[in-house]
Amino acid sequence: MRVALAESVTALPEGDGWAYEPKFDGHRMVILLDEAGQVTLQARSGRDVTAAFPDLERAAARLPAGAVLDGEVVVWSGGRIDFAAVQQRAAATPLRAGALARALPASYAAFDLLAEGGDDCRRLPYAERRARLVRLLAPWGPPLQAVPSTTDRDTALTWYETLPETGVEGLVAKRLDGAYRSGTRAWLKLRHSDTRDAVVIGCTGPPGRPQALVLALPGDGAPVVSSPLSPEVRAEASRVLPDPAGEGVATAIGIGEITYAALPEEPAVMAEVRQNTTRHATAVVVRFR
Repeated sequence: MRVALAESVTALPEGDGWAYEPKFDGHRMVILLDEAGQVTLQARSGRDVTAAFPDLERAAARLPAGAVLDGEVVVWSGGRIDFAAVQQRAAATPLRAGALARALPASYAAFDLLAEGGDDCRRLPYAERRARLVRLLAPWGPPLQAVPSTTDRDTALTWYETLPETGVEGLVAKRLDGAYRSGTRAWLKLRHSDTRDAVVIGCTGPPGRPQALVLALPGDGAPVVSSPLSPEVRAEASRVLPDPAGEGVATAIGIGEITYAALPEEPAVMAEVRQNTTRHATAVVVRFR
């Protein structure tokens, strides 16, 4: 089942005809029940992760046969979403899955209904799919729940300002009359981000034309590898970065450990960095100070 996707934006859309939902910081998952009521849990990649989430498999088995839901798996800890915990759950072997389910119970935040009773709902408008999703889940409750949704932009902006402390990434906006378009970026997502200064401690790629910078962010002792530099920042880097003074090792999101060219501590090179406030915290270098 190919899932619908969202395009990043810098502001919420205005005007009528929009619904807004919190964007949870978890693992995308589709719940599928066949005509016999057999449950399959599918990751965004298409991988079958049923064995890793026995608690959600049992909960989903209560739903009517022929239902297909799209949503996000989260683990709550201390009143906020714990992404490291949900990573543990997703990577669990069948032998460890049961113990982890007891120690780190998962919740499923459903945000769309793709099928009901075997009928494909994807061509229906979002407003109708949403109403059917809420009705389908109403008798059951946790750990299967529909995400909050509002058509009031002011309410959505209040969520945007107040929910980050719980681990919510931002907001997703959907057209009320929009169909569910698998594999297409038909939705809009607004993530939290902030801009701050960072110390440049190294770079990847040729020092004269670096691909990315390695940064020390305020209050964070772990080196952060930036996203690929824009042509403008790359050209500026070739002018302002000193010759490397050695090598270091940092962890790049989606890649793992990499070796980088370490810069001398003095004189310090500063850069203005824009960074998402959630786990998807890829640092984007805006300019050098």
